Amino acid sequence: MFCTRRCVIKLIETVINRFKLEEVRIALNEIGVEDFKEIDVITLGHQKRQVKISRGARFVANLFERVKLQIVAADDSVGKIVEAIGSIARTERKENCRIAIRPY
Repeated sequence: MFCTRRCVIKLIETVINRFKLEEVRIALNEIGVEDFKEIDVITLGHQKRQVKISRGARFVANLFERVKLQIVAADDSVGKIVEAIGSIARTERKENCRIAIRPY
């Protein structure tokens, strides 16, 4: 996504489930986004907690592994990128796909 004239650049940050990463990557490539940063993150959430057993002790796990994507794009292409990510990664729970748009 290159600007031919003076344009506004935005930083799109999204946190998605790891199992949706490949589908999101394919969707972004289809609209021309090839370069983005992937960062492994652990989120603290209030969604459905998992009871785990470790060394005989039961505990509630409320830490979840996710992937954070950072994409730098021109302002006029932000809508297409957000739509591509949201159409794949969003579910009925807001914790599964968070998207933030900031000036770059």
